[in-house]
Amino acid sequence: MSLYTPPADLLAKRTILITGAGDGIGRAAALACAAHGATIILLGRTISKLERVYDEIEQAGYPQPAIYPMNLEGATPKDYADLAATLEREFGHLDGLLHNAALLGGLSPMAHQDIDLWFKVMQVNLNAPFLLTRACLGLLMRAPDASIVFTSDQVGRRGRAYWGAYGVSKAGIEGMSQILAQELETNTHVRVNSLDPGAVRTRMRTLAYPGENAQTNPAPETLMPVYLYLLGPDSQGITGQQFEAQNFAWPATLRH
Repeated sequence: MSLYTPPADLLAKRTILITGAGDGIGRAAALACAAHGATIILLGRTISKLERVYDEIEQAGYPQPAIYPMNLEGATPKDYADLAATLEREFGHLDGLLHNAALLGGLSPMAHQDIDLWFKVMQVNLNAPFLLTRACLGLLMRAPDASIVFTSDQVGRRGRAYWGAYGVSKAGIEGMSQILAQELETNTHVRVNSLDPGAVRTRMRTLAYPGENAQTNPAPETLMPVYLYLLGPDSQGITGQQFEAQNFAWPATLRH
């Protein structure tokens, strides 16, 4: 159980972009952030899923979200520039960016990695977060207090056999997060951290561990206090860190 109780208006007047917002952790994060006052930009490739989350947010009476369909696998640098231009025109700045979208690919030895699948995984899991962050940095710097959260995985922090492209992409995410945090910690109000959700009841987890009883894993909603903390103002000054959502060390000042 979380020791942190975020105030109801934690993210009031904040605009947060969430990738992979159509289901799983992305959907849970979108709903949780909206429930605490944020205007959410729902980014994903499946419009029907985004529309369902959009409807859930609206029906709950939370701030009206926005939908931005994008297939990260095929997106070009121009697509990201167009996205940033749209966000600047519609919102003027960006207070939070949660990189949640990811592609598992196939688990196999390095010698048998499918080359085409390798490139797809790298495009979605590593190149897309880089391109999106690069395009949105100016918008993030305009916010008085902005947060970038990269979704990581334990196999990106310590390599594990057979995890191939996915593991390498997550190792790259860790490196990018740390480099960016150091570059932005001076003279900006943008903080950057990585977060490993751990074993969660999601579709990707089922694909990775088909023989596992999914009900033994926590639902995405149970992890949301950590996401709210890292995306909200209570984590100001915390940057360049590697966190685990299910083993999170809450600051003593936040324990209620």
